[in-house]
Amino acid sequence: MHVAPVTPGPVTLASLAHAAWTTGAFLFALFLGAKVLPGPMVQGARLADGSRRTYRMNGMSLWVATHMAVIASTLVFGASLSVLVRELWSYLIVANVVSFAWSIRLLREGRRKIPPAQRRGLLQDFWYGAELNPTWAGVDLKTWAYHPSLIGLSLLNGSLAYHQFETLGTLTPQMVAYQAFWWLYMTTHYYFERGVLSMWDVIAEHFGFMLVWGDLVLVPFFYCLPGFWIAADPTPFPVGAIVALSGLHLLGLWIFRGANAQKDRFKRDPSAKIWGRPPETIGGRLLVSGFWGIGRKINYTGEILVYFSFSLCAGFTSIVPYLVPLWLCVLLPHRAFRDEKRCREKYGELWDAYTRRARFRMIPFLY
Repeated sequence: MHVAPVTPGPVTLASLAHAAWTTGAFLFALFLGAKVLPGPMVQGARLADGSRRTYRMNGMSLWVATHMAVIASTLVFGASLSVLVRELWSYLIVANVVSFAWSIRLLREGRRKIPPAQRRGLLQDFWYGAELNPTWAGVDLKTWAYHPSLIGLSLLNGSLAYHQFETLGTLTPQMVAYQAFWWLYMTTHYYFERGVLSMWDVIAEHFGFMLVWGDLVLVPFFYCLPGFWIAADPTPFPVGAIVALSGLHLLGLWIFRGANAQKDRFKRDPSAKIWGRPPETIGGRLLVSGFWGIGRKINYTGEILVYFSFSLCAGFTSIVPYLVPLWLCVLLPHRAFRDEKRCREKYGELWDAYTRRARFRMIPFLY
């Protein structure tokens, strides 16, 4: 059976005004929360100049506070997240405007702080960012931007469940699975939040329009696509399909989060056990225990499996819900290739010895 996706309402001045003030309130609340909510202070990776920044990792506090705010506004005030579905196009316009305006301010402030000799072209500094680690009021903006990105995505996904319940009077099993998968994905992200400090964009990428737009527009509005088909489909999936999808999601999440956690733990404590055994390395620097002895970029494989589990909840009526995992099937192998090129330049013969031990990049016996 063909299923048409949920269609947002038209853009009006009233919807744009509503989207503007609620988006502003959302960003302000997240920024204030990042400033005042509790969380451990963690040192980041060593930067190119040898320095190390200290970050307050209070994403879990923000994640819990968001749950409390949504539950309270629903039960006490009768509010509904389904407004995000109805006014989606207005929110998309506002998010693009905010991304552009924020990037202009970052460009102006960043170019004032760096000497002229270190500036690139105006368009380059706008796109890639003029400053590596900009801060406002003591909050690191690059790591903070993950919060409106991921929590914003979570609210958009949740709004589709609200829409289905208000339209059909129930939630289908695949919608329940879709929401549970995303909740588990986000909760484990915040549980292992310190892992973002070792990510390439945090360590080496400047903060400009490319990352800002990716955080505020691409991730929230693109990654929720399967939910529009799930919300519109009244036909429940059989129990066997839900069990299979759950197994796929848990497998992918275990590989993705487990591999990243093993590497982060090894970087912090090279003697920490992995799967109950002392870690094995190449030259004391390259980990070949646990997942990292199976594949050199096995974490990317787990991430792709996770995103296919989201998309499969939408069935097979359209290719659109599969755009994100298909895009990742191109993006992540290419990123793995670039990562290995940098690693070969950094480690030299040590990397060659590592690739002989961990022979596969992403898929054992295939790739």
